[in-house]
Amino acid sequence: MSLLRRRKAVEKDTNIQKDGDDDKKEKVSGQVKEVKAKKRWSCVDNCCWFVGCVCTTWWLLLFLYNAMPASLPQYVTEAITGPLPDPPGVKLKKEGLKVNHPVVFVPGIVTGGLELWEGHECAEGLFRKRLWGGTFGEVYKRPSCWVEHMSLDNETGLDPPGVRVRPVSGLVAADYFAPGYFVWAVLIANLARIGYEEKTMYMAAYDWRISYQNTEVRDQTLSRIKSNIELMVATNGGKKAVIIPHSMGVLYFLHFMKWVEAPAPMGGGGGPDWCAKHIKAVINIGGPFLGVPKAVAGLFSAEAKDIAVARAIAPVFLDNDLFRIQTLQHVMKMTRTWDSTMSMIPKGGDVIWGALDWSPEDGHVPSRRRLKNNDTRNGGYDGDGDTVPSSKKVHYGRIISFGKDIAEADSSEIERIEFLDAIKGHNIANATCKDVWTEYHDMGIEGIRAISDYKVYTAGSIIDLLHYVAPHTMERGSAHFSYGIADNLDDPKYNQYKYWSNPLETRLPNAPDMEIFSLYGVGIPTERAYVYKLSPAAECYIPFQIDTAANDGDEDGCLKDGVYTVDGDETVPVLSAGYMCAKGWRGKTRFNPSGIRTYVREYNHSPPSNLLEGRGTQSGAHVDIMGNFALIEDIIRIAAGAQGEDLGGDRVYSDIFKWSEKIKLPL
Repeated sequence: MSLLRRRKAVEKDTNIQKDGDDDKKEKVSGQVKEVKAKKRWSCVDNCCWFVGCVCTTWWLLLFLYNAMPASLPQYVTEAITGPLPDPPGVKLKKEGLKVNHPVVFVPGIVTGGLELWEGHECAEGLFRKRLWGGTFGEVYKRPSCWVEHMSLDNETGLDPPGVRVRPVSGLVAADYFAPGYFVWAVLIANLARIGYEEKTMYMAAYDWRISYQNTEVRDQTLSRIKSNIELMVATNGGKKAVIIPHSMGVLYFLHFMKWVEAPAPMGGGGGPDWCAKHIKAVINIGGPFLGVPKAVAGLFSAEAKDIAVARAIAPVFLDNDLFRIQTLQHVMKMTRTWDSTMSMIPKGGDVIWGALDWSPEDGHVPSRRRLKNNDTRNGGYDGDGDTVPSSKKVHYGRIISFGKDIAEADSSEIERIEFLDAIKGHNIANATCKDVWTEYHDMGIEGIRAISDYKVYTAGSIIDLLHYVAPHTMERGSAHFSYGIADNLDDPKYNQYKYWSNPLETRLPNAPDMEIFSLYGVGIPTERAYVYKLSPAAECYIPFQIDTAANDGDEDGCLKDGVYTVDGDETVPVLSAGYMCAKGWRGKTRFNPSGIRTYVREYNHSPPSNLLEGRGTQSGAHVDIMGNFALIEDIIRIAAGAQGEDLGGDRVYSDIFKWSEKIKLPL
């Protein structure tokens, strides 16, 4: 019995030991699986799951909004504000306006849809699905794959091997950016009310990521636009087309007008009178003719006012990178392959944008504006501006300043150390910082400090700065875009396509009967200059960031969260949108030798009166202005045959004519 008991006890101990060993093995196995799972989880996934939650919430709210009776928003709005006016299309149809000139829409950057035609294994099942525009589902379903396919080849600026992403065609290419968020849809619907349809409307969709000339090299987009305009004119009784570009599309069509008349193979071979024969008017909406400071901030540190505000609200999340998201690094790596972004770097240098101690907008203070005298045909100004003398001078010409004290100091007090000859140091980033490699990693601390030691950058030195911090990107961009002012437009070098999208280095076509309009919003603080600081972890992350602690402390101040603002449409300052039509092209100038008539039409921003009104019918914001009833009415009247004088000529709320006179540019 004792032997039997001993045997059972031994077996029991053995079983217990085996169970313990099995438990240990399971724990070890679980830990190994957990480690492997962590290794498989990309830093991008954390960010994109967060984006997914935001998008899910957005779609839920959108569903609830769409589930409401269609008449409810209008009923509530009318109860608050009174009866709503007729949409422009309905109003003008009652006046007897009908379809007349064919219209061509030219979308801007990011608003046009892009779809996949060929991709890598990770993109299985996405053939002809939208990677850009629409629901953006793939951003958070397979984020790394999405970034891989939205990026371009860093050497050629074209497709990476094995990838073909192409623009969506037709009016649906840019009618809505996302469900419920219109771009061209409201304008298209109102044009349809007076008889327009697809045979008299054409969306000139293009891949907004690549350089303008490369849209022809890869997709023959410029040739397609030329052929479609010719077809529309021919099938509409010879009536010339009305072209309506928006945002970056303004620069793209400026390039087109030079390309179409230039001889082949560089140009379209249409001859010197092609524009005169085929175009009635070019109605530019929110055009960044002279570039935007926002493009500098995007290329320099992958941020702008919106990111700065987010950092001010949640500094721990963005600055500490708690979950190793590295969002801005991914954005920088991807967008620096998009050559089109370099077309919007400020043009004209210090002559246009100002220097250390002056700028055209000197003295600007946000205040209530009133309509200026319309009699501005000769560049006159009524003297009752929207600005008043300020006790604190704002140096808008200093587009980038390292520190608020540098931004406000007298130029004689600023000691600067030249950075162009600085030797870039060795990279010291450790292995944990190499998830997203940017050009800053090759600069080292020495190169980074050289940038901050120069202290302040104007439009004249911004180009050198970007060549220093992003040499590979700017080398590609410099082959396609230029940012100077032409001394002699008869110089044969200006026949090269890199100058065609810069209005200061090219002539308008010889088309005296054509009209050019500049339509844009005003009354919204718009980015003009930035206060920067060194990032606390410069060896790992983007070494420069907007200093969100820099504020004016003045109710009427222009500095908030490290960003100086002026009047504009939230994206494009008035100076860039209005100068060419207000002065640079006004009358016969060296940039407009045939004297094409130009008009400035501004739309004073008025936010929606309530949430159910959506984005408002009087908005002056850069994209929301596409639903502005006054703007739509102006466009429809022009498409129906009206001239600029029939609209009342210029309509100005800002100080654009006053600021234009301060620019000493030989015309």
